[in-house]
Amino acid sequence: MAMQADEIITLIKQALKDADIELIDLAGDGDHYKAIITSPDFNGKSRIAQHQMVYAALKGRMGGELHALALETRIP
Repeated sequence: MAMQADEIITLIKQALKDADIELIDLAGDGDHYKAIITSPDFNGKSRIAQHQMVYAALKGRMGGELHALALETRIP
């Protein structure tokens, strides 16, 4: 079963409180998303570390309930 967009946003916001999140359903199937996340929590972190922070926020759902998530992380 695919994850709902609001659930993805909620999970990320719980971990990255001040994040600005734009979530785009790439295929219209609720299974392939692109997230553009801007957060001050990314400051001083490598791109890999930033992405790991987002994956950690999803609590193991990546690759299961959430099939594909393209990430673009930004620092304000």
